[in-house]
Amino acid sequence: MAEMPKRNRSKDNPYHLSYDEERNTYIVEFIDNKNITHKVEISNEVYIALDGFELEDISQIHKYRKHIEHSEVYEESLNKRAINKPISIAEKVESKIMIEKLKDAIKKLPDVQKRRIRKYYFDEMTLEEIAREENCSKVAIKYSIDIAIQKISKKLKK
Repeated sequence: MAEMPKRNRSKDNPYHLSYDEERNTYIVEFIDNKNITHKVEISNEVYIALDGFELEDISQIHKYRKHIEHSEVYEESLNKRAINKPISIAEKVESKIMIEKLKDAIKKLPDVQKRRIRKYYFDEMTLEEIAREENCSKVAIKYSIDIAIQKISKKLKK
């Protein structure tokens, strides 16, 4: 007598193997396409073959599930981990419009404020470097940049 497998019954498995101790026989149980349950007595050789198939099926099902889980997690995590996340067309258009408005607002500033904004934000100079270059105080540079930012903000809010 072959030992019964100790495994959970899978909902994906089309049949179930069992052993009837009273009659000393192996049984295969399955549901047909009309949803009728059938129990058929089988020989030891057929049981061994079906048992091997069942183990292979379960193994394949597990591999398939792991693959699906990995794919789902991988695709989702790729988006979360992306350094350069994909930008939607709407976001690109909105960004371009905002950049154009910002450029326009900067163009309308007085030359001194325009020059200081460019040096501070685009040339990445410090307030001290700009003050030294323009031969004035750091406080005057900061005040000029702050006023320029206020003017830009007002123009962008309109």
